[in-house]
Amino acid sequence: MLIRVPDYYDNFRCLAGACPHTCCEKWEVVLDDDTVRRYEGVPGPLGDRLRAAMREDEGGDVCFPLNGGRCPFLDGDNLCEIHRQLGEAATSVTCREHPRFTEDYGPFREITLCASCPAANALLLGSGNPLTFPERETPEAGEAGDDWLPCLLPLRTRLLDILADRSLPLRRRLRDFLLLAWDAQGYLDEEQASELPALVSDWTPPEDAVQPAEAPPLFPGGLRFLETLETLDDDWPALLRQAETAPAAPVPEPPLERIAVYFAFRYLLKAINDGDLLSRADLCVFAVLTVERLAVVCGLPEALRRFSCEIEHDEDNLDALLDAFYQGDVVSLPQLLAALES
Repeated sequence: MLIRVPDYYDNFRCLAGACPHTCCEKWEVVLDDDTVRRYEGVPGPLGDRLRAAMREDEGGDVCFPLNGGRCPFLDGDNLCEIHRQLGEAATSVTCREHPRFTEDYGPFREITLCASCPAANALLLGSGNPLTFPERETPEAGEAGDDWLPCLLPLRTRLLDILADRSLPLRRRLRDFLLLAWDAQGYLDEEQASELPALVSDWTPPEDAVQPAEAPPLFPGGLRFLETLETLDDDWPALLRQAETAPAAPVPEPPLERIAVYFAFRYLLKAINDGDLLSRADLCVFAVLTVERLAVVCGLPEALRRFSCEIEHDEDNLDALLDAFYQGDVVSLPQLLAALES
């Protein structure tokens, strides 16, 4: 099977107890079935604690409810007691794999490192080079992919190429990225995905600046919408309110470009699940503009970490944001285009 990963993937090392924002805090991890069965058979005091800590949530999943915002098995050294006593293999799938997020598309698999993790965040922002995704082969056999996959792949490649074209200012690239996604969405809506490769081949970005329809400014409305979502970090709303009135400050283009490419690689192909490519493209641009604005308040790495944590650690938050783009009543394509032209 073909595997694609970001070019810094092999350099990732978990910071363990030295991590300033351990993933064992503020994130209630669901235990997979195999792990639950294993914990039911662990002997001794640790086994008793494991079984006493397991709870079923409203969705029927088994998890460890947080204790004071921390996993009950996170010790005073910010290390996992389960890992220490039973080994890494005894931890849940989520704990073993985080911050790796894997998407299996059938004939190939793509793995990203979530930017909420400080170590992954530092690797993403630690280079000024264009972000690339090298491929490797494994002996594992692949499976047939979705019918849309051969059509969406060249489209995503073109969209990534647009973002990486440093002959143009980044805001122009983000504008062209949105406009191609908008045109492609029209084919998806008409169930003409087979026409996407031809669109990719023929599409030329407009030279003249797009005059978006009148719309409220993207900010502060976009920040206020984020504040309505479920909050993982208690001071997230306060940070958003600070960013509303913070004076604009320039952020270098290369790290912002890498952020855009990170989100585009991770999310665009997932339109296979719902056909909503444009909302996912909106997400990529909204992430860049929001992180850029938050960076004035807390610095770029922390801004990216916070945004990724709030959106990527909570599927409901991600779905709510994608739905807002789709409905266009809170955050819309005209607002994004206008923000890029300002």
